[in-house]
Amino acid sequence: MNLTVSALKNVGVEVSGFDINQPLTEDIKAELKSLWYEHAILLFRDQDISPEKQIEFSRIFGPLETHPLKVNTSDEYPELFVLENGGDKDNFATAFYEGEEIVGRLDWHMDLHYTARPNHGALLRAVVVAEEDGLTGFGDLAKAYDALDDDTKALIEKLEVAYSFSMQRRNMRFVNLGGYEPGPGLPMKPADIGFPDFADAVYPMVVRHPMSGRKVLEVVEQFLDRVITPQQFGLSNDESIELLERLIAHSKQPEFTYFHQWREGDMVLWDNWRAMHCTTGTKPGVKRLINRTTIEGDVTLGRVLVAE
Repeated sequence: MNLTVSALKNVGVEVSGFDINQPLTEDIKAELKSLWYEHAILLFRDQDISPEKQIEFSRIFGPLETHPLKVNTSDEYPELFVLENGGDKDNFATAFYEGEEIVGRLDWHMDLHYTARPNHGALLRAVVVAEEDGLTGFGDLAKAYDALDDDTKALIEKLEVAYSFSMQRRNMRFVNLGGYEPGPGLPMKPADIGFPDFADAVYPMVVRHPMSGRKVLEVVEQFLDRVITPQQFGLSNDESIELLERLIAHSKQPEFTYFHQWREGDMVLWDNWRAMHCTTGTKPGVKRLINRTTIEGDVTLGRVLVAE
């Protein structure tokens, strides 16, 4: 069995040449894991598998963790987190963008970033594909870091950045709020969906990947709040805000991102220690069902902020 690897548009690779339903050798498993660390985003197509097989395959990349939001966890398979549009929960994920009603749109983010201990990665499998829209975007923050000029690299190596959890998108400082209106059913506070009120999390602006050693730009728009004590490093508050805005715009450039148009049987695995992701959402009533398994994060990349 030989794996075939082909580049996706801009970042990530498609991996083929194997059948997940057949036993995989230890050599193939090691090669898959190596490709994950090398490319951060792996696409597998035409894999007709059961939830049990998805769970088994995901464990190649590390121990799995369950999602803290139990309402979306499968009763039969607690390792599965069910992402569903077009059902009776749409009201809790609906907002308006330029007057258009959209379900489940998410800005660029890294999972559990607000905890200082992000999960290592996740695998999505398309069960029901949306008739239109419903794309998932992935961005390679190691490649984004590599493309920065030397002066910017030298500056951000010294800086830390804080993330502040919020349920209301309109309170997030660095997402694009132009034309945005929250839907009436959106939760107002973390307790509304069973979340705690997380303390701020702080990260170095450049994080070295625990496995590959690659430097990763740790600046992502969702929950991003501020640079920690910028004046200590010769920056005014205004300059620090402009720096974050510039880095966000840089990381979202097409050469660092890939938007996946789902087909039935598709699976995408990404390294959450290196790659950000987003979703475009769907129109109300459009059915979309994705099964997700999550690879546990066993490294604390940031710190919980006690005091500044």
